[in-house]
Amino acid sequence: MRKTVLPAAAGLLALGLALTACGSDTDSAGGDGADDTLVVGATPVPAGEVLTYIKDDLAADAGLKLEIKEFTDYVLPNTALQEGSLDANLYQHEPYLKDFNESKGTDLVAVEPVYLPPLGVYSKKVEDIAELADGATVAVPNDTTNEGRALDLLAAEGVITLKDGAGADASPEDVAENPRNLKFKELEPAQLPRSLDDVDAAVINNNYALDADLSPAQDAIALESAKDNPYSNVLAVKRGDEDDPRVGKLAKLLASDEVRKFIEDKYEGSVLPAVTG
Repeated sequence: MRKTVLPAAAGLLALGLALTACGSDTDSAGGDGADDTLVVGATPVPAGEVLTYIKDDLAADAGLKLEIKEFTDYVLPNTALQEGSLDANLYQHEPYLKDFNESKGTDLVAVEPVYLPPLGVYSKKVEDIAELADGATVAVPNDTTNEGRALDLLAAEGVITLKDGAGADASPEDVAENPRNLKFKELEPAQLPRSLDDVDAAVINNNYALDADLSPAQDAIALESAKDNPYSNVLAVKRGDEDDPRVGKLAKLLASDEVRKFIEDKYEGSVLPAVTG
């Protein structure tokens, strides 16, 4: 049975308490006028690593002072942004951001897509998704956003089709055509890697795949494309701060060729630079 919960942002770490600031030059909160430092909240990997690269190698030349505060919790970076102790954050995809706004009453907006931690299909039974047999069992995440995302991936691979208008919260009931008579097993996302011995395939979030020593680039039998993907993690700010010059500088750096190359070289296909056109 599907559980309707706020999904993980396709980030790479488990929930926990907020960590102390990383690479901080000051303890002042952002937005208080004390200095021109842009305070950005992020999960350590990959967002924190990408931002640290910018801080160490690109920010000075762009005239940007950057402070990074790291979190392993998916709620605190948004509440801190809404309350003003952060100027921006980077860790979540836009469907999660919109769901968070609706459920928590925040007013946060996406500024720039940055990278995609791709969702993948994994199997110990077949080496190609086209080899899935009639009646095969496919495990999928049981939370709203990630289940719809998993079904979208299966539809993109041509093994099912979805009803028109199924949307991001699609469920197995929204499958229009299922020529292989696939059976869907809805599981907690963290359980999906462990299910591989018992199912024919499983659609697994990037963070849980990496935790299970699965390489999205090498082990997945199908992987999301970054092109026009709504699940790319985004730089986000409180509404009204989109035109902050500091935010603009960071957004430009995040979209730069240097950052794209950093992501490609460091993550070798397990995290993909966002592609919007």
